Amino acid sequence: MRTAYSVETVRAAERELMARLPEGALMQRAAAGLAAACADVLGRVYGSRVVLLVGSGDNGGDALYAGARLARRGAGVSAVLLAPERAHGGGLAALRRAGGRVVGADGGGAEAVVGRADLVVDGIVGIGGTGGLRPDAVPLADAVERSRAVVVAVDLPSGVDADTGEVRGRALRADLTVTFGTHKPGLLVDPAREYAGSVRLVDIGLELPASAELEALQHANVARMLPVPAAESDKYRRGVVGIAAGSARYPGAAVLAVAGALRGGAGAVRYVGPAGQAVIARFPETLVSDGGPKHAGRVQSWVVGPGAGDDAATVAEVLAAEVPVLIDADGLRLAEASAVRARRAPTVMTPHAGEAAALLGVEREEVEGGRLAAVRELVGRYGATVLLKGSTTLIASAGGAAVRVNPTGTSWLATAGSGDVLSGLAGSLLAAGLPAVDAASAAAYLHGLAGRFAADGAPAGAHDVAEEIAGAWRSVVRA
Repeated sequence: MRTAYSVETVRAAERELMARLPEGALMQRAAAGLAAACADVLGRVYGSRVVLLVGSGDNGGDALYAGARLARRGAGVSAVLLAPERAHGGGLAALRRAGGRVVGADGGGAEAVVGRADLVVDGIVGIGGTGGLRPDAVPLADAVERSRAVVVAVDLPSGVDADTGEVRGRALRADLTVTFGTHKPGLLVDPAREYAGSVRLVDIGLELPASAELEALQHANVARMLPVPAAESDKYRRGVVGIAAGSARYPGAAVLAVAGALRGGAGAVRYVGPAGQAVIARFPETLVSDGGPKHAGRVQSWVVGPGAGDDAATVAEVLAAEVPVLIDADGLRLAEASAVRARRAPTVMTPHAGEAAALLGVEREEVEGGRLAAVRELVGRYGATVLLKGSTTLIASAGGAAVRVNPTGTSWLATAGSGDVLSGLAGSLLAAGLPAVDAASAAAYLHGLAGRFAADGAPAGAHDVAEEIAGAWRSVVRA
């Protein structure tokens, strides 16, 4: 599992470690890892042209010491100092001793050097920075974008928020980010994640608490969550999912939600709604009921809302059930917040950014720009586990546990009906007995893999994603 910690936690761990180490040893560890990563990117260090964009903090010191190491290996290293009077003295002296040179940030000299670079090291702002780049750094950022240089960010790209992943202004895009000690939340959450490129973690010996701010599950974590039928399992022990979805206008939403539930390992699926004929035609094993949820028979979880139109009565009836409930799509609009908060059984809500914005009474752009804040606010308002869909899907629950970020998402999932498949899949895991946060996390992980498998570099529809869930499951279990 990959974990990410807040700036405050990282700073505290750094202070504790520095108190036990010789002066400067921690920065040398970071610089050594940074230089090694830069050398890997360059391939051939000798004769390469490296430009360091150096700010005033330790971030700039890391860049200077790393530049000195590269210069000793034969690279031509130039340092552009954005705050010459506050540049790290030891790092600057080391660079000069190694044959590096300093270029003024004013005028066109620095931009010209950047334009000829093979590699640019972004050491402008460290993890303590807030807001976008300062105006004096913007011309350099423009020059970097115009160049053909590979950009390596020190700890995180300058201009992004380490704790939230927000980008409030201009930021520098990296091809590779070399981060020290632990991931920072901004490296895992968009929009900042998009600026980070690939991320390489360098262990510098930090001792961090067990509880992180963010965590990203890996194959092994998900494999341990997935339910496996025992010898005495029957359809009820495996879990029966109730699907209350679809309408005369959107019967396909019901079909896709049922598909996700069946592919997700449910022992049986009970369907209620006006799309029964469409569901049976595609999945004859579905148990279709003409009555409402109360008359559907025994279920261990409910999925309500996909394509439901304005059927508020069905949503309210499902929310009154004493089993786990997943609310999606139209159900999110129709569910009373007080009814959700009053539930004793687990509840999972799965909005995309537009739906989350409507629930919070803000613009969609505000949710997309501040995903962590949005998902936490929804948890606070509804007391539910919230899966916020998007370019980085986040799963948060009450109680202060780490927010989970799904690492398997793909833009190929941006297709009609994909969310309906996810809802059915998560509902099946709820019916199997997984805690709400695990069911949502495992479903998002499998759904992302299925989207990748279905597309494989070419367009694919939601039904293709559903068909690939079994393959995603196998890939996780066999890894």
